[in-house]
Amino acid sequence: MEDIVYYTLLFDTYGDLLTEKQQTYFKEYYFLNLSLAEIAEKYGVSRNAIHNLLKDTKNILGHYEEVLHLVEKQEKLREIAETIQDENIKKQLEDMIEK
Repeated sequence: MEDIVYYTLLFDTYGDLLTEKQQTYFKEYYFLNLSLAEIAEKYGVSRNAIHNLLKDTKNILGHYEEVLHLVEKQEKLREIAETIQDENIKKQLEDMIEK
């Protein structure tokens, strides 16, 4: 389960950098909970092709995070926001995190 949450966070951050096909298959597998076989049948490709594309997509998302660290930085900012006492500053920081 932790793996799914991690990759969906990465997708939320870097998904626009993926190809349309990568985005579609990822969404159908991780967000719509379709099986590899269901996706393969829907698009007329092999189950193995879907598996390989999803594996490559996860690797690409992981690479983006290794280089840019945006998800890691966002989590650190959330932790900092929780410790801030000034509600105005806290709200401004939380608003920045959500963008």
